[in-house]
Amino acid sequence: MNFEPGIARNAPANARPTEGHVLLVDGKFKTHFQTAEDAMTAGMTLKAKYPVVRVQIYDAVERSFAPVESAERAVKWPGK
Repeated sequence: MNFEPGIARNAPANARPTEGHVLLVDGKFKTHFQTAEDAMTAGMTLKAKYPVVRVQIYDAVERSFAPVESAERAVKWPGK
């Protein structure tokens, strides 16, 4: 599949992606992004607007999930 950098596209609802990064909202694949930064930006925007929903970023190559937390719930490290 060829994608233009930074352009979001909808992922198929019934197939787990094999490349790129996908935004998950409440456990459902929503939007496909080429870079993790684009996906995280979209996730943070969504989480800021709707703090109750569970938002994650799925890395298709690593097959891993990363949660997106709102700024209020972000971990505060001592001394920072």
